Amino acid sequence: MRDALASLTTRGRTFLAAGTTTVVCGLVLGQWVMTQLGLVAVLLPLGAAFFLSRSQHHLTLQRTVTPRLVVAGQSATVQLRLANDGKVPSGTLLLEEVVPYALGQRPRFVLEGVGRGWSRDLAYPVRSEVRGRHVVGPMTVRVTDPFGMVEMGRTFHSTTDLVATPRTVALTSGDPAQAWAGSGHSRPRSFSVGHAEDVTVREYQQGDDVRRVHWPSSARTDELMVRREEQPWQARTVVVLDTRTRAHRGRGSASSFETAVSAAASLAVHLAEQGHEVQVATATGLLPVTVVAATSSAHGHEVTDILEALAVVDVDSIESLDVSWLMSVPTGTQVAAVLGALDTTDHYALARLERHSSPRALVLDVDAWTSTRRASGASAAETTLAGLSASGWRAALLGPGDDLDTVWKQVAR
Repeated sequence: MRDALASLTTRGRTFLAAGTTTVVCGLVLGQWVMTQLGLVAVLLPLGAAFFLSRSQHHLTLQRTVTPRLVVAGQSATVQLRLANDGKVPSGTLLLEEVVPYALGQRPRFVLEGVGRGWSRDLAYPVRSEVRGRHVVGPMTVRVTDPFGMVEMGRTFHSTTDLVATPRTVALTSGDPAQAWAGSGHSRPRSFSVGHAEDVTVREYQQGDDVRRVHWPSSARTDELMVRREEQPWQARTVVVLDTRTRAHRGRGSASSFETAVSAAASLAVHLAEQGHEVQVATATGLLPVTVVAATSSAHGHEVTDILEALAVVDVDSIESLDVSWLMSVPTGTQVAAVLGALDTTDHYALARLERHSSPRALVLDVDAWTSTRRASGASAAETTLAGLSASGWRAALLGPGDDLDTVWKQVAR
């Protein structure tokens, strides 16, 4: 009851104060009718408070977002199911759902007739023009009496995530996995001479089962060799996304960084469809998601995992690209980089990436996102492009508004 009295609205407090004053005046003046009117005004908010305090409403909320994963710019639907498990009917319900600014205005609902065993299904659309993980909820519920004298509130603390993945562009360049001359343990070794069994052996590595040692091959090579199972050749590619703050220009969805994220996502999806095993590396290292095999039944789910990881990628304040992950990927892993502004401090990282056969790069002309482009002569991006090409990279410039598919064809040919 104390909580209900503390939840009196302005109207309820006004009635209570006016009723009390009227009762006092009626008693002083000996006006019984005035006293009765005052008592009615006092009892109305007190009765409403007593009713709400005794209603013992037990509201439950279930929330689902369909689909949970959308591409930035697509709509999703939030479905709510609200039920009253209490024994006594509740008053009018005022609902307000907390949603981030990127999803639009907060939806509000007014529900009446909340009786015992009552339930109601509600739905509202949300849409995010920007990628990211958006939290839907919590929901606040305010219960009022029919006269608006008392308003009691509670909050459902449950939330649900909606993930908006980067926009991707369908790339049409027909570069199958075999066109990227990768190699590694998954590619069968072949020899110009020797026994056929040599195709399925490799050098012994610490931790190998001794029972797999192939003694005839070990005797011929004077090195311990072990058998291995042949597997279909699998191209491996790491998509490198330059996430350094200093490498990009512009702000928000119109920045060069958002273009870079979209390009990296498009490359990851395209290469996976072409049969590559794909990983994504940012300026701080590899993301913990891999598309293992394009032919597996889980392929679609794995590509979705990469897109979901890219949905929450943000810029980093570090100065240099971290390429230490090169030590953990098999020999022959290909590199497809989406690079921002580079300077002389990046030579070491680029040199390490160059050791992989024919690395490819999309170089963002970041000055095109600002007004700092040179009045004449080659831009910084064009200078970078010339340097990469001279070092054996297959690279092309990507500016705002450029067709990614057309630019990628220059790199993939």
